[in-house]
Amino acid sequence: MAEKAQSDEQRWRRRQRLDAVFGDDLPDTTGDERGDGEGSGRGREWYERNRPPHHG
Repeated sequence: MAEKAQSDEQRWRRRQRLDAVFGDDLPDTTGDERGDGEGSGRGREWYERNRPPHHG
């Protein structure tokens, strides 16, 4: 049991170090879980208008 607790703590510390360096840009929930009023506010139309030309 002590080995599992130690490995959990090591994983937590590693995650903290990675977040400190790279940040935590991923949301805690997905768009499906949030609903219509939350999120980035960018719908499919925005992505269609801003699609680079090389993506045909």
